[in-house]
Amino acid sequence: MPKLHVKKGDLVQVIAGKDKGAKGRVIAAYPREDRVVVEGVNMIKKHSKETLQGPRGAKTGGVQTMEAPIHVSNVKKLKDDEKPAEKKAEKKADDKTGEDN
Repeated sequence: MPKLHVKKGDLVQVIAGKDKGAKGRVIAAYPREDRVVVEGVNMIKKHSKETLQGPRGAKTGGVQTMEAPIHVSNVKKLKDDEKPAEKKAEKKADDKTGEDN
């Protein structure tokens, strides 16, 4: 199975296609098809048949707007500001004091 450079939850920017420049989070990744679903990007309208399968026999159906998958080569991973700082930087700061442990 091929490996993708993005995974679910990553912040990405679309670099090609009709939604070029749009930013969003990855909702789902499909490595076998080399595709990802990005929040708010590549919106399509899906028509579903009216049924009586809802709670208490409620009617469900009509036109729904949803995201469609786009090719993984059309997205670029962005830096996430929410991630905590790496511990490597803290360790180097301790070494500069000149103390032996």
